[in-house]
Amino acid sequence: MSRVTCPVLSSRIMSAEEAARFVRPGDNVGMSGFTGAGYPKLVPGALAARADAAHAAGEDFRIGLWTGASTAPQADGVLAQAHAISTRLPYNSDPLLRKQINAGEVDYVDAHLSHSAQQMWFGFYGPLDIAVIEVTAILPEGLLVPGSSVGNNKTWLDQADKVILEVNHWQPREIEGFHDIYSGTRLPPDRRPLTLTEPMQRIGEPYLWVDPAKVVAVVETNEPDAGAAFSEPDDVSRAIAGHVVDFLRGEVGAGRMPPELLPLQSGVGNVANAVMQGLDHSEFTSLVAYTEVLQDGLLDLLDSGTLRAASTASFGLSREGMERFHAGIDGYKGRILLRSEEISNHPEVIRRLGVIAMNGMIEADIYGNVNSTHVMGSAVMNGIGGSGDFARNAYLNFFLTPSTAKDGAISTIVPMVSHVDHTEHDVHVIVTEYGLADLRGLSPRERAEAVIANCAHPDFRPRLRDYFERAIAERPNARHTPHLLDEALSWHQRYLTTGRM
Repeated sequence: MSRVTCPVLSSRIMSAEEAARFVRPGDNVGMSGFTGAGYPKLVPGALAARADAAHAAGEDFRIGLWTGASTAPQADGVLAQAHAISTRLPYNSDPLLRKQINAGEVDYVDAHLSHSAQQMWFGFYGPLDIAVIEVTAILPEGLLVPGSSVGNNKTWLDQADKVILEVNHWQPREIEGFHDIYSGTRLPPDRRPLTLTEPMQRIGEPYLWVDPAKVVAVVETNEPDAGAAFSEPDDVSRAIAGHVVDFLRGEVGAGRMPPELLPLQSGVGNVANAVMQGLDHSEFTSLVAYTEVLQDGLLDLLDSGTLRAASTASFGLSREGMERFHAGIDGYKGRILLRSEEISNHPEVIRRLGVIAMNGMIEADIYGNVNSTHVMGSAVMNGIGGSGDFARNAYLNFFLTPSTAKDGAISTIVPMVSHVDHTEHDVHVIVTEYGLADLRGLSPRERAEAVIANCAHPDFRPRLRDYFERAIAERPNARHTPHLLDEALSWHQRYLTTGRM
């Protein structure tokens, strides 16, 4: 049975191949999708086929691709394989597209997730020619039931000249009512404060809306989300999680937060899931999350009752996690709320709610600067995502990483980071499997002592201390943040030359 019950839009149902004809070479295309959830399943493949045919005929066919965050092989992957992307923003995790970005074939605008929608409204990115948005259903009056992610969908629908809707029957029809879509966005000088004062407070409506006159095509699909890779925490991840949970106990004991903690934000990945597992095995109860991605770890906390509710922008579940959510969907209603990323990542709201932010990183230096995005300073990994939104505005933030990478060839604690995403002014706590460094209220030299002593791998600790002590000795008039400029990035250069730091 069709889920397109709006008479006007049901007359525009067509195949993905027919719909893709509305996209022109050079168009900026806004697609749904956030962390492998809610992305269009068929139109990207049809676009890729058009690009392949054009390239075989000696013609150029590339688009600017804008999303909420990462998508999946069915979207980013097929378009990258067809060399059909000229510009990508604001986040990406596809391996082939990453390779093209780092080869200079694709221009990548790595933006804070909270900035992407508003900067599009400001006109910083140019016009949005067409939006391709997955929804669960189209109601008789034309309202759109969102699916497993919201991301920037509202903004793309508002701002695009033309719209293609993919109606995915795989998305459970019972997901209607899980969403809170805020429509009060204004441009300066007419902006207004957000009235969101509780993590699960509704400030919008359960539906997306689009001007029916802009909808040029509707494509019906029945395809699952890709699902996020998930593995059980290893000893390193469990050690990191243990340090975080112990630290939170100390904060409660010191009276700096209540027994039920403050709203939790957790980045993607196995370390973040391990922290959630650690909380699930702790004494903490009645927790709440205000985050951007709901992973298996948070779903586990909801199932056990440790977490009472979660506000998010998207699911980032494994296949098993998606099956669990679908099977128990009625029990999650009222306990999970999906919002646009301009709200889930809004700095004003994050600061007001007093969020505890936990995110991964590539490396940190001894003074607390953090690199979340670039390997050896130049090659982008995925992007900054929402980590900056939360780190700068959180009540308390953690940056988490194993102390080494590449089987011990790389130290993730270095004299100076090769790229800075989060400056020392924004970083509160750095955690590895060896311990944590609480940097709050410390001077740069005190931070260096704490990071070296508590976070660095023992194999690299003596060399970090040697660097730090020689920097103090050799720069008598520059001891506030002492560095040896001819050696500060020598560890990275040594790795590039020899394969080991």
